[in-house]
Amino acid sequence: MSNTSLIIKREYLERVNKKSFIVTTILVPILMLGMMLLPTLIMLFAEGNQKTVAVIDSSQQIYPNLVSNDQVRFIEANTDSLQSYLKSDSIFGVLLIDSNIFQNSNAVKLISSNEASASVESTISSQMQKIIETQKLKAYNIDNLDRILADVSSPVQLHSVRIDDDGSDEKSQSAELSAMLGTVLNLILYMFLLIYGQLVMSSIIEEKNNRVLEIMVSSVKPTQLMLGKIIGVGLIALTQILIWAAVIVCGAMFILPTLIPEATMQQAAEISAGGTGDMDLTLAQLINSATNVASIIQTMLLIIGFLIGGYFLFATIFAAIGAGVDNQQDASQLQIIGMLPIMVGLFASLAVVADPGSTFALVMSLIPFTSPMVMVCRIPFGIPGWQIALSFALLFLTCLFMVWFAAKVYRVGIFMYGKKPTLRDLIRWARYK
Repeated sequence: MSNTSLIIKREYLERVNKKSFIVTTILVPILMLGMMLLPTLIMLFAEGNQKTVAVIDSSQQIYPNLVSNDQVRFIEANTDSLQSYLKSDSIFGVLLIDSNIFQNSNAVKLISSNEASASVESTISSQMQKIIETQKLKAYNIDNLDRILADVSSPVQLHSVRIDDDGSDEKSQSAELSAMLGTVLNLILYMFLLIYGQLVMSSIIEEKNNRVLEIMVSSVKPTQLMLGKIIGVGLIALTQILIWAAVIVCGAMFILPTLIPEATMQQAAEISAGGTGDMDLTLAQLINSATNVASIIQTMLLIIGFLIGGYFLFATIFAAIGAGVDNQQDASQLQIIGMLPIMVGLFASLAVVADPGSTFALVMSLIPFTSPMVMVCRIPFGIPGWQIALSFALLFLTCLFMVWFAAKVYRVGIFMYGKKPTLRDLIRWARYK
């Protein structure tokens, strides 16, 4: 077994056998699910108590049509009791409605000693808008107006279909679902690149401080030592991704089909294919996407490819930084070199999700330092295969260059002590013969 293989095995087994690996492998999917559900839970538990609002309606037409709900309870008041209502602890505020409300829809004011929440303001304004619109429509004296408006209402569900370049293959897709999936995958990749890239750096700094590297390089070449560490840590990340991918594929193959009724599955397939039905189009496409095992596997393979490329690219940068410094404090000042491209890729992905076919999206997905983040966001949208191939080729070539550069820096940096290097020092070390 080669020296590099021994180092890979040591780095991999040392961390995989730890309880922290098992815990994170199980907890991260739960945490990701929790992050997705957190906004809903916050809104659910953040709902305040019902607010009582006293209404002084000079028009005499708004209050009778106001409907109390969980957020607001409306009670009638008069101008003479305005001050008493404002001083009452049981009354949240007073709603003053002017007599010319139908001529001026802004002739309304909410007076309160406390800050009004967005839900209270939204409830009041939306109800008043609907009441005013209804009263204005009644002025036209049209019989059965409510039924006519109901018949006229025609919500449209746009069925988006993507075809191949030759026009032979049609694929139903939802921009909303693709954007959601791309954003989640992007956050996972962002987390992996930072965590495991910095893990490589921290491991090198620790061994350098313990003088372990000086002993190991007596029998192992510095390049072999660096590659062994990078590959060993990378296999840990790959193991976690493969475990999660296997869980997702098994769930799509065996669990979801048993949970979703067969009639629902058929209806979802018909609606996604352009048929008619009562099911929401987005829901139908979500069901089809979640149960399409071939599509899930294809997407996973592409994502894993860019994960590996992105990891190698940034892990070599963090390895070079770790070899050049003596402690974490010095490393924290230099690691912005590796973190900045990742953050640029993350922020660029937010714009790419809005328009995955734009020139900006194409350019950012071809730049190797941002392509892993951007391509992961674009893949769910079904972009042309040549763009994926070109992006991956450029990423692979850049990885080869960065391995060469980091190896040059590594072989010099591991013997440097007592001085915090600059970016210029790292470049100078790479030029040494």
